[in-house]
Amino acid sequence: MKRAVGKFALFLLVIALFSTASLFASGSAESGGSQAKKGPVVVASKIDTEGALLGNMIVQMLEQNGFQVVNKTEFGTTDVIRKAITNGEIDIYPEYTGNGAFFFPDSSSDVWKNAQKGYDTVKKLDKEKNNLVWLQPAPANNTWAIAVRKDLAESENLKTLDDLGAYLRQGGTFKLAASEEFVTREDVLPAFEKTYNFNLTDNQLLTFSGGNTATTEQAAARQTDGVNAAMAYGTDGQLAALGLKVLTDNKGVMPVYEPAPLVRQEVLNSYPEIADILAPVFKSLDLETLQTLNSRIAVEGQDAASVAQNYLQSKGFLK
Repeated sequence: MKRAVGKFALFLLVIALFSTASLFASGSAESGGSQAKKGPVVVASKIDTEGALLGNMIVQMLEQNGFQVVNKTEFGTTDVIRKAITNGEIDIYPEYTGNGAFFFPDSSSDVWKNAQKGYDTVKKLDKEKNNLVWLQPAPANNTWAIAVRKDLAESENLKTLDDLGAYLRQGGTFKLAASEEFVTREDVLPAFEKTYNFNLTDNQLLTFSGGNTATTEQAAARQTDGVNAAMAYGTDGQLAALGLKVLTDNKGVMPVYEPAPLVRQEVLNSYPEIADILAPVFKSLDLETLQTLNSRIAVEGQDAASVAQNYLQSKGFLK
């Protein structure tokens, strides 16, 4: 009888141990296992208002879908962040299609002025040469621009960059606040100068190390150090509020700059769902939407992460 009881007790112990192990394994898979299998993914962005906004959208969407994320938003300038992703230091960040002209200077310049051709070209070249993948772009052109104070625009009838060139050649008073990247990159200010036949001296420039247009535009609005013009982006939300007018690039110097997530192929191979997670978010970001969201950060002073979260929740992307 004792042997029978002993065998039965041993049987119960084995069942209990098996059940406990099964529950532990199940619990791990449900609570932490999925996250352990997904990531970490290093998300970065450039040092500007829209970069912070879009970078935080990527962070929040990946986190909701079970990814462990390392947040490196506002990481650096274009040169810095580009080097970081090609070196594998970061995994994904929002980039602009028009920068393909900068990344691949030997490519045909005409393609970058067409949204679809520019996207197709940079996607093909980056995949072939750097094993980087461009995902769904947003339908908004965040191109480089020059904005002037409205009082200057009205008094001198400045509407286009051709008008600005004529004003400068006549010796008009002008000082531009811009980032170092805007001033030194051959495809930005030097391209404007060459096409519209003007040349800014060092005394006509107030140069910042970072690329945040909130800083350059506020300098123009406040007339800091005599500034009356600013580097701007097409999707900036604070231009009207600051009393600035974007001058039309009437000769089409600038490429189309549509923002899109740029991800390492190795990461996308491991987690192909990233493309589907981010696609509907970026499809929803048209020009007016980005101007509005950027305004909440640059003008109203809201935190970029909070603006991103509120938008994603309002659209049903975040629960």
